Amino acid sequence: MSVPSNVRRFEALLYASLMLDALSVAVHDRTPTADMTDQMIMTETLLAGGMILLLVYFVRLAARGRKNWPRWVLAAALVLSVISLGQIIGEKGVELDSAIEIVSCVLTATGLYFSFTGDAHGWFNA
Repeated sequence: MSVPSNVRRFEALLYASLMLDALSVAVHDRTPTADMTDQMIMTETLLAGGMILLLVYFVRLAARGRKNWPRWVLAAALVLSVISLGQIIGEKGVELDSAIEIVSCVLTATGLYFSFTGDAHGWFNA
């Protein structure tokens, strides 16, 4: 059975979003301060990388494995990302990494929209 076009769009948009997330982690300010030591910065970066890999696995499970629950996990992750992004923008303003995150959130929201509409109905198993 061939993959429906909306599922392919979902997969492509979420992979693009995760690539932007990786870029955002790469350009994030890693200057040590009194509050953030080198070790804390390294841990934060490794956790961000691990989270991106986990989300890549969830996109694969949803698009190729036809699982329904990863879509809902990705939607919950989007909600948490938007809340976190709002707090960061309120605190620091729009910087390069937060601007990249805004584009990433828009791509994720669009991809999730495609996963719940059109010919994607019936593709995902409960």
